[in-house]
Amino acid sequence: MKTYRKLLANEPLLKRLSGIQLIVYFGAWFSNVAIYTLLLSMHVSAEIVAFTAMIHFASGIIQAPFSGSIIDKVQPKKLMLWLIFLEMSTTFFLVFITELADLWLLYILIFIKMAAASFYFTSEMSLLPKILSASNLQKANELHSIIWSLSYTLGMAVSGFVVYILGVKMAFILDGFILMAAFFLFYRIDIRVELEETQENLLVMMQDTFTYLKKYPHAMHLMFLHAFVGLTAFDALVALMVDAYYASIIATSLALGLLHASRAIGLVIGPVLMRDWVNNKRLVYIFIAQALAIWLWAYVMQNFYLSIVASVVVGFFTTTLWSYTYTLLQKNIDKKYYGRIVAYNDMLFLSIAAFTSYMIGYLATLTYSLGFITFLIGLGFAFGGIYYRWIYKTQKIGDVQ
Repeated sequence: MKTYRKLLANEPLLKRLSGIQLIVYFGAWFSNVAIYTLLLSMHVSAEIVAFTAMIHFASGIIQAPFSGSIIDKVQPKKLMLWLIFLEMSTTFFLVFITELADLWLLYILIFIKMAAASFYFTSEMSLLPKILSASNLQKANELHSIIWSLSYTLGMAVSGFVVYILGVKMAFILDGFILMAAFFLFYRIDIRVELEETQENLLVMMQDTFTYLKKYPHAMHLMFLHAFVGLTAFDALVALMVDAYYASIIATSLALGLLHASRAIGLVIGPVLMRDWVNNKRLVYIFIAQALAIWLWAYVMQNFYLSIVASVVVGFFTTTLWSYTYTLLQKNIDKKYYGRIVAYNDMLFLSIAAFTSYMIGYLATLTYSLGFITFLIGLGFAFGGIYYRWIYKTQKIGDVQ
């Protein structure tokens, strides 16, 4: 952690952004346990649970073709403030969801809330290369992923206890105030970046981006590679596991919180221990290790306590995969296209996450076991390793170091 403390000491703007990022991401995940607890208390079907999980990602997919062009034309502070405000507002409105008849409103609010959160994430990831040197970018991405994981851990774990003690509505209200705090902290930051001046409209900018990707196909391959990490969209899977295996031994909200928190412990530890070991040549082994970890989880998932241990192992490799493949993309594209390509990259990532969420529910309704479904997800990472091996041999990819 000494490396990251030194980075924050030398980059005061990154330090302030990271603090706000911790709060914003904490707020983004804090509502999730409450949402899934609410759904399970309504005794909804596996399809509805999976559809709700899919909506969390679908909003980012739909907006991605436009968000990147907007990011490249608008000053980041103004844009990101509006996004935090939108996420905060929709979070407060979640308190009005009380029965099955309100599901349509739940879907709309989740769609808007996660669209704002996804847009904010893309804006921040496009901002980092503009304010940091190339040597600090990988460390900043790793720190970003650690903060995301820590927010995920605290958000899910604390929310589980809040929902258990105070109820679903109070969790939504507290989450709204958390995001309100982030808004006022962000308002006080001074962010000034030089935008590439262009007279092109959004449609022309989109066409220009596709021309760039056609000319430099390695960028597209790296986008597809990063998208494999979207297979770890386990929200629907965990909710169904709790309902099927653990509801008789522990409260739903506590089980959800503990399972997500245990995986997030691995998400935090992984990059700290592996950052100096992983490189372009060794990345294939991380894909294989991720597949093996998920298969282990599939084997032990019916046992709550072993499932918690396996969740830590699953999370251990995920963050390294996420941060390293993201950095590979950032280091191998032209600065002019940061916002647009990062947005399309997030669109592909979220597409895989949404598809994974939907298929978990769909296969569960076809009576496939949750263990078999989890095995298929692990198989996806095995294919990801094969795909990366091909990229490594056929494409000219610069190392992140």
